[in-house]
Amino acid sequence: MLVAPLNALSFRCPVIALLVMTLFLSACSTSRYKMKHDKAPNGNFDFSAVPDARPKWEPISPRGNKTPYEVNGERYEVIGSARGYVEEGVASWYGLKFHGEETSNGERYNMYEMSAAHKTLPLPTYLRVTNLDNGQKIVVRVNDRGPFHSDRIIDLSFAAANRLGFADKGTARVRLEAITPPNPSISSSSVSGAAPEENSLRIVPATQSTVDRLAPFVQIAAFSSSSSAEALRVRVGKVTQRSDVFVAESKSGGKSVYRVRIGPFGSEQEARKVRKEVETAGIGEPIVITRSIHASHH
Repeated sequence: MLVAPLNALSFRCPVIALLVMTLFLSACSTSRYKMKHDKAPNGNFDFSAVPDARPKWEPISPRGNKTPYEVNGERYEVIGSARGYVEEGVASWYGLKFHGEETSNGERYNMYEMSAAHKTLPLPTYLRVTNLDNGQKIVVRVNDRGPFHSDRIIDLSFAAANRLGFADKGTARVRLEAITPPNPSISSSSVSGAAPEENSLRIVPATQSTVDRLAPFVQIAAFSSSSSAEALRVRVGKVTQRSDVFVAESKSGGKSVYRVRIGPFGSEQEARKVRKEVETAGIGEPIVITRSIHASHH
C-alpha cells in the first residue's frame, strides 16, 4: 500500500488529507505483528521529492531516553548530549513491517519521511548522514531505537535510504554528524558575545581541579577499527606537525569506538584555527568539541 508523506498533504483538501491519514494508520494491519520479514513498499514513489528533516531545537523526549537499557541481553547507555558526535559505520533501513508503528519516543514511524533509529543518541537528534560510497548527503531526525545488530550503527527510514542511493542494496557505509541547533531560550550573548557554531560545544569555565577541567579539542573522525584510527592519527601528525594527536577509545553498545582528536587547546579560538587547517588539508570532517582533560585520552 502506497502512502504519501503526511507533511506533504494540503490542508485545503480535507477529504484527501483524511483519506491518506486513514491509509497511513491502517498500515498497522501490515505491521511487525503480521509480517515476519521487513520489505520495501510496492508501487512507485518519487523519493527525490522527500525533503530533508529541518533541524530545530527540541527538548529531550520524555520517552525513549531511559538509560541504561537492555535489548537481547545487551546493555546500552544513552549519551547525555549529541554535540560533537561523529561516527562512521554501516547503515541499514527499515520499511513496511514497521510503517505506522510506534517509535521509541511515542511517535508513529513513517517510512516516507526522513527519520532514523539509533542505539545511544538522545531522542530526538538531528543527523547529517553521508553515504561514503557515493557522496550523497541527507539530514534525518532520530526518533527511534535500533538497529540492534553489532555491525550496524543506524537504521534509516526507507525514504532516507532511497535518497542516499542504497535502498536496493540494504546497507551502506556512512558518516554520521550531529546537528545541534541552539536553544532559543538561552541567550547567545552569554557565550563570548556570539551564538555558538553548529556542532561545537560551549566552553565551560575551568574549575580549580585540572582533573575536572573541560577544554577544547578538535575531533577529526571516528572509527570502529583501531588500526584505521591509528593510521589517521599518524597521517594527521605528519601533516600538522603536531605531537598532541591521539586516539580516544570509548564504548557504544558494547563495542569500541576510536576517535581521532587533537588537543587540548588553551582556547576555543586556537582550536578553531587548527580545525580550519585540518579541513583545508582535506582530512576527515574536523569539528570543535569540549571534553574533560582527565577523561579525553580514555
